[in-house]
Amino acid sequence: MVLLRQTRVYQSGQDGYHTYRIPAVVTTRKGALLAFCEGRKNSSSDTGEIDTLVKRSTDAGRTWSEQQVVVHRDGFTIGNPCPVIERKSGTIWLPLTANPATATEKQIRAGGGTRTAWLTHSRDDGRTWAPVTEITSSVKDPTWAWYATGPGVGIHMRTGRLLVPCDHSVLSDGTDHSHVIYSDDQGRTWAIGGVAGDHTDESQVAELSDGTLLLNMRSYAGRNRRAIARSRDGGLSWSKVELDETLIEPVCQASLVTYAKDELLFSNPADTVRDRMTVRLSRDGGRTWPVRRLLHGGPAAYSCLTVLHDRTIGCLYERGNQHPYEEITFARFNLDWLTEPPVA
Repeated sequence: MVLLRQTRVYQSGQDGYHTYRIPAVVTTRKGALLAFCEGRKNSSSDTGEIDTLVKRSTDAGRTWSEQQVVVHRDGFTIGNPCPVIERKSGTIWLPLTANPATATEKQIRAGGGTRTAWLTHSRDDGRTWAPVTEITSSVKDPTWAWYATGPGVGIHMRTGRLLVPCDHSVLSDGTDHSHVIYSDDQGRTWAIGGVAGDHTDESQVAELSDGTLLLNMRSYAGRNRRAIARSRDGGLSWSKVELDETLIEPVCQASLVTYAKDELLFSNPADTVRDRMTVRLSRDGGRTWPVRRLLHGGPAAYSCLTVLHDRTIGCLYERGNQHPYEEITFARFNLDWLTEPPVA
C-alpha cells in the first residue's frame, strides 16, 4: 500500500508568533512524535526574540497538541533545537543555542556578541521539560565565535555515546566548520568531538552498520553540493571533506537519518534555490542515492526526518506557496511511496 499524508503543524502568523522556523522531529521510545521549532515573535529574521516550541502527536502525525513553550528567555534568541533520545532510559535531551535578541549573526561572528549553548531534557515522553542549564564551557572552544547546535537531530550510537552535530565559526579568521559534541554518560556531561574542514556548516550525522559515522554538511565551497566526511573513531576526528555530486543544494540545512543498517534517508530542497523538497534513499551507506521523490515542488527550506515505530517515515519541513516560511508541515510516507518511479 502506497502512503503519503501531509499535515500542517505550524502556520506562521498564528498563535502569537510572526514566523515558525527550524523544524526538528523525533519519535520517542513510546512512539510519540515531538515536533520542535523556533517561534519567532516579531519577524522572520534570525535576529530577535525567539522561543523554542514543541507540539506532540500520539497518532502518527494525524493530529497535534497545542504548542508548548519549551524555553523562553526575555530579550533572547533561544533555538536551533537538536534533540537526541537516550534509548535505554527514554530521556529526550534537547541541546539549544542562545544569544541576546539584539545581537546579529554578523556581530557575533566579529566578536561583538555572545553565543551560548544550553541543555534541557524530558523524562516523561516530551510532556514536560526541565529548566535549561548552560553547557557553553564544555562544548564551545573559546576561540570560536558563532555557534549552533544542529539543527535537526542527534544520534545514540551502538556504543552508548550520544552524538549531536553542530557548527561554529573561528573568531580569528571567520572560517566555518561543522563539529560534533558527545556524551558518554547518558547525557549528564558533554564534550567537544571532532571538527570538520573549512567551509562546512549546519550538519547531520548517521551511524553505519560497521560503526562508521557519516557527517553530511551544508557547504560554502561555492559548488551547490553537500559536503561529507566520515569518522571511524566515534566522531573524535573526521576525514577530509568531499562534495557529494548527487546531492545538489541551495546552501541550506538538510536531514540525514538511518532507516535500517546501511539504508539512509536524506531530505533537502534539491535545487540551487530553496524549493523542491525532495527525499532520497541510499542502500550503500550514502555512497549512492538512486531513489528520490518530490514532497513539495514549491518554496521549501529546512527539514528533519524520523522513522516511526511502524517503519513509516516522517519529514517535518518548511514550505509555502510564495516563500518557504509560510508553514511547517509533517509528511508521513512509506517505502512503497518513496520507491515508486523517481521524479523526472
